Amino acid sequence: MVVGVLVQLSSQNVDKIFDYYVPNDMVPFIKVGVRVLVPFGKQTLEGFVLVVKHNSDRVLKEIYSVLDQEIILNQELLLLGIEIQKTTLSTLISAYQVMLPKALKAKAGVSVSKKYETVYQLKNKKFLPSTVAQKRILELFSNKDIVSKKELTNISVSALSTLLKKQILLEIKKEEYRMKYEIKNDNRKILTPLQQSVVDCVLKDQKHVPFLLFGVTGSGKTEVYMQIIEEILSRGKTAIILVPEISLTPQIIEQFSNRFGNQIAALHSALSEGEKYDEWRRICKGEANIVIGARSAIFAPLKNIGIIIIDEEHSDSYKQGDKNPKYHARDVAIWRAKYHSCPVLLGSATPSLESMARAEKGVYELLVLKERVNGKSLPSVEIIDMNKEAKSSSFHITNKLLNELSFCIERGEQAILFLNRRGFSTFVTCKNCGNTIKCPNCDITLTYHKSNRMLRCHYCGYATPLPKVCPHCKEDALSDLGVGTEKIEEELHTLLPDVKVLRMDVDTTSRKGAHKKMIDAFRNHEYDILLGTQIVAKGLDFSDVTLVGVINADTSLNIPDFRSSENTYSLLSQVAGRCGRSRKTGKVFIQTFNPDHYAISFVKNHDYFGFYKEEMKIRKRLGYPPFYFLCYLKISGKDANSIFKEALKIKRSLERNLYHTTILGPTTLTVFKVNNIYRYGIILKYKKENVLSDILLKIQDHYKNNHKVKIDIDFNPSHF
Repeated sequence: MVVGVLVQLSSQNVDKIFDYYVPNDMVPFIKVGVRVLVPFGKQTLEGFVLVVKHNSDRVLKEIYSVLDQEIILNQELLLLGIEIQKTTLSTLISAYQVMLPKALKAKAGVSVSKKYETVYQLKNKKFLPSTVAQKRILELFSNKDIVSKKELTNISVSALSTLLKKQILLEIKKEEYRMKYEIKNDNRKILTPLQQSVVDCVLKDQKHVPFLLFGVTGSGKTEVYMQIIEEILSRGKTAIILVPEISLTPQIIEQFSNRFGNQIAALHSALSEGEKYDEWRRICKGEANIVIGARSAIFAPLKNIGIIIIDEEHSDSYKQGDKNPKYHARDVAIWRAKYHSCPVLLGSATPSLESMARAEKGVYELLVLKERVNGKSLPSVEIIDMNKEAKSSSFHITNKLLNELSFCIERGEQAILFLNRRGFSTFVTCKNCGNTIKCPNCDITLTYHKSNRMLRCHYCGYATPLPKVCPHCKEDALSDLGVGTEKIEEELHTLLPDVKVLRMDVDTTSRKGAHKKMIDAFRNHEYDILLGTQIVAKGLDFSDVTLVGVINADTSLNIPDFRSSENTYSLLSQVAGRCGRSRKTGKVFIQTFNPDHYAISFVKNHDYFGFYKEEMKIRKRLGYPPFYFLCYLKISGKDANSIFKEALKIKRSLERNLYHTTILGPTTLTVFKVNNIYRYGIILKYKKENVLSDILLKIQDHYKNNHKVKIDIDFNPSHF
């Protein structure tokens, strides 16, 4: 037998199938989709079996071993990998690797073992114990045949050993999954007529239909999702639900676990490799029918899928833009839905412009939840003009917001403060010479973190202690400017010393389980104020939060990107929706230096469609999505001059071959140097360009052996 193997190397030069001979003793274990260990030049590599043949007319090397008893890549995932390779111009092996947990990737040296629990089985029920210790042990088996080792604490080891030697008890190693789910309190809610109409519409036809659910914050989208999934399971089918942020995952997993118990499986980056391995195998075995997770959960190997739900569908975290393949989970969801002939449900209080435009054209079916489930109105929003207020206070929290915080906490209620920038200050500069301390590897200033007196680069991870004097002029004149969540936390302790503040950002949630612990602590009123970055802006539901304060609404507005207004509107609307979700009325205060900007003024009136129409006018005038498609080429390398020359060559080649495309650039990226790599970008804007993929593949092929120049291609980027 001969097999065609795709090896683990993610290089265009070896992105093809290589034939190997299968020794007779391994033939019974060979299947398409399993991993094998093979010789490759002087290396030993893992790879996936993609083809099985009967013979070959050439002398072939033999495979060393078969690594899997079960198929890792089923037929659907094999086809999906080919689709991802074609639409993202990535290598086929990278398309397959992105689908799998690390323990199952084709990658030498990675090993995750199964976890086992020691249990004891009673074999001889007629045995009469001869000692008190033996009797104590056997009493544990009075109403069951299996007892775990954990139950045999404080017992005689010698008595247990005797019972095992006499074969009265049998010791068994039983596989134990690392993740456990249990039904605690199924707090099922009666749907409103609007919610029920959404459920009925999605369930009426089991065919491939993308639905866009526009539901205001607090309209009960999660309950709608659960009742749809409940019906899907009753039809013998399975379901996938995606959430954008890890911080949302513990909350939604708890809600689903309360109702569905062990029918759920979770897949997200906060899990250990062992937990991901267990969850993946549970899904493959059919032990879990609902998969919940972040972007990569879209590849879960479920069979007979009946619904795919993407919550907060507008989030750019669904696009993998930092490494290949640069796929979007929404595109993968739609492909899988076609494969299974099932609907896709995209939910959001602030749908992306592309999705709403598709709904307007009838490509998606629009569903609307325009009211909160409790009948409460959306919170009132007040804009604080920082051009006036900043002069009256030396703090970043204005007097108006501070007073509201005080009143809120006096009433026994809670507040959320939002600032989309972590750290203590944005940068450190010298008041004497004007020097700003930058990262030695990246073209960006270092962020000061006061808790450990460190300067950190949020791009490459470089860190250094804060110097006592200016490195340039040696004067003791360093000053930190700008503001991050750490500085706001310090200001709160100064202004409201008796108030308990919980800071939630990347720096405080890096430990495993930190998200859930913080969310639970805040819900249990251990803290009065939750201060955070965009981690706190989406999906969280706290009944006693009646106040939301935005410290600086301009952080995302000032980013030089065509989506900056959309991202600002979305973030502000989402964080505003965190308050007033229960019986109590909510208030929102937004501090900004741009009070008249349309993205902010439409947030004040909770007017998504007003913002949508205004932004669509601008996008049409400037030729951006959804009116044009985009492709972004990033050309990078260690020598800035040579990279610029290569970028110019690429632009000229594109101009010679593309006749229906606007070509912008090359220009430096916003952060020109990252980790000592210089970066230029070229933007392609087009409506229809049939030869585009072919031309880009030729450019890729031209540079595939050039180790000094790296070409990255990103179709429909979420940002530049």
